[in-house]
Amino acid sequence: MATKLNICSEPWQKWFDNSGEKLFIAGPCSAESEEQMLSTANGLKNANVSIFRAGIWKPRTRPNTFEGVGFKGLQWLKRVKEETGLRTATEVANVKHVYECLKAGVDVLWIGARTTVNPFAVQEIAEALRGVDTVVLVKNPINPDIELWIGALERFSAVGITKLGAIHRGFSFYEKAKFRNPPQWEIPIELKRRLPHMPLISDPSHICGNREGLADIAQKAMDLNFDGLIIESHVDPDKAWSDASQQITPKVLLELLDKLILRHETDSHLINPFDEIRAQIDRDDEALVNLLGHRMKLAEQIGEQKKVSNITILQSSRWNEILEKRIEQGNQNNLGKEFITKIFEEIHKESIEKQMRIMNEAAV
Repeated sequence: MATKLNICSEPWQKWFDNSGEKLFIAGPCSAESEEQMLSTANGLKNANVSIFRAGIWKPRTRPNTFEGVGFKGLQWLKRVKEETGLRTATEVANVKHVYECLKAGVDVLWIGARTTVNPFAVQEIAEALRGVDTVVLVKNPINPDIELWIGALERFSAVGITKLGAIHRGFSFYEKAKFRNPPQWEIPIELKRRLPHMPLISDPSHICGNREGLADIAQKAMDLNFDGLIIESHVDPDKAWSDASQQITPKVLLELLDKLILRHETDSHLINPFDEIRAQIDRDDEALVNLLGHRMKLAEQIGEQKKVSNITILQSSRWNEILEKRIEQGNQNNLGKEFITKIFEEIHKESIEKQMRIMNEAAV
């Protein structure tokens, strides 16, 4: 079932006077100087970018590091808008930020991942925006919690913000990984399923943490029908004061956007073939659910026998045998080991829960 939010009925493109299929937002991780802002913005205005982004306040992990230029950066954003015509966006993390941004005419406010994780902070920011007609984009929380993400969006919807969008920037991971913030695509996909009218934007910069992977992540987002991208761009990335390794020049950004393949959700010439294939998928899905139901009935029978025989529910050797066989079978059917493992771990978990209920039922 889809989650219902009071989203503006007009297409999101009208929120930004955007004529393109996708929304592209770009600019430096941090505002550093007026010259840096203007140079970068002038390089971006011909790159199909609709919104210029820059961090004015930077929530850093450790103190005594660069935490943004503060309120004076808002005047630089104002000048960018005046000279280039680009709309502007910045991150807000408290009520004071909100008030100052509204006074300075910032067009788009985004809520950072470290703020989204805190419902108290989100609620305070939402209350400060009550009755204001502005665009708010909410990044996913740093931890992979879709309910927390949707909850933040609901808080803004509840105070009357209808121009709402979501930014997928990946999720923090303790161990060393390929990505700075692994994307865990299944989470934004589920968000889109539950909020189909919500604009969903990908943030390849924070997902990758480097320049090398940006194009691949950007294309993946387009393949998944994301509505746009927010990518960090700096006139001289190697000298950036924050996140230098993940920023690219406006020229490189233009090249990246030019190479993107934009796919369409439907095609009138393919409707009939799609319908037939989808009908087959529906039949297979029904069969899968029926088979799972039958399997769980068998698990309950096993549970009854274990209770009568007074033996433990968990049989590790049997579980290992099942998993090994199914992984091998999956390999023969071109199904990945991780995929098969996840499915059968959930089946095993459900089977154990059913047997636990049987085992602990009081004798009548």
